[in-house]
Amino acid sequence: MARKHAHKLLVALVGVGTLAISACGGSSSGSDSGTAGGPVGNAPSWCGSKKASLALTDGFGGNNWRRVTTAEAKDEVSKCPSITDFSYSDGQGNTQKAISDIQGYVAKGVSALVVFPDAGQAMLPALRSAKKAGVVTVPYRVNPGGRPGTDYDAFIDTDFKQAGVLWGKWLAKTLNGKGNILNLGGPPANSQSQAEYEGMVSVFKDYPGIKFVGQTPYEVTNWDPAQTQKVVTAALAKNPQIDAVTTDFGSALASSFSAFDQAGRKIPAVATEDSNMLACQWQKRKAAAPQFKLFTVSSQNAMSRLAIDYAVAKATGGKVPSSTMYPQTAFEDSVSGTPHAPKCDTTLSMDAFLSSSLTHDQQAAALK
Repeated sequence: MARKHAHKLLVALVGVGTLAISACGGSSSGSDSGTAGGPVGNAPSWCGSKKASLALTDGFGGNNWRRVTTAEAKDEVSKCPSITDFSYSDGQGNTQKAISDIQGYVAKGVSALVVFPDAGQAMLPALRSAKKAGVVTVPYRVNPGGRPGTDYDAFIDTDFKQAGVLWGKWLAKTLNGKGNILNLGGPPANSQSQAEYEGMVSVFKDYPGIKFVGQTPYEVTNWDPAQTQKVVTAALAKNPQIDAVTTDFGSALASSFSAFDQAGRKIPAVATEDSNMLACQWQKRKAAAPQFKLFTVSSQNAMSRLAIDYAVAKATGGKVPSSTMYPQTAFEDSVSGTPHAPKCDTTLSMDAFLSSSLTHDQQAAALK
């Protein structure tokens, strides 16, 4: 990938920003059970009548996935006129800053917090303190440990192990049951990358010819494109045979394809989350690189909407979503074409995710 794209991916959402939310209507994100309070006007059912303030905190906000995911969250918040103030903070990959961001919002008296706890269990004391202070506290996607209802109000989860199972089954078939796999993950000890690895292992136990190369459960990339390129470069130098790469950040992997080119190596089969950049690279390279097969699951940017729905419902007296689980779904398969073949939209930034629920214009604005 060209350096200019890598630079775009590394643009950080720095500091704490506050945004006043204007009222507008919208539809519910699958909310069909919960508490009394009632929606306001034509607002969704999870938007109750009680006025509240909301903050969203990221452990690391400096890549395109977070920018789109944050835009999804902001769009969801805008549907509820009862949210009178919305704030966002980026922990910038610094656990202590991420903790301080939470503590700062609690001190300011925010009504509700939605938290992406990149640092996992290191974030639990801050979450616990927030709930104890009476703040509706909803971590999502990365498991911080502890117990929902006790240490925080709810954890918005997804079955990352199922994503690994989907990858594993596709790879077992695509590689004919034999090959070396390089698995890339995020920060150390994050629950997402660990669960995806476990899902693949549950499939590969029936395929002794498939082995992982490099560090297990995964090579640490911190979901950072620059770090991913370093890891891939090192892995290529150490391993003469890599038949597939798995990763939970397809955009970062696409930014590392130049490492394959520089090493004179062919891009192998890839199983990951969707990315416009990745799909466009596949379209560009597929004729000359038939071994570059691609399978993706949805990048789940819209998962932040479910976390917003839950936090807003609890803070405003709206209808609480019936489930805290966001489903894993296959998105692209270059071999079977099911659900469809890799999609490349050249009218959008290469940093975009076509599985996002944002409109074309909304996503374009988020990635400027």
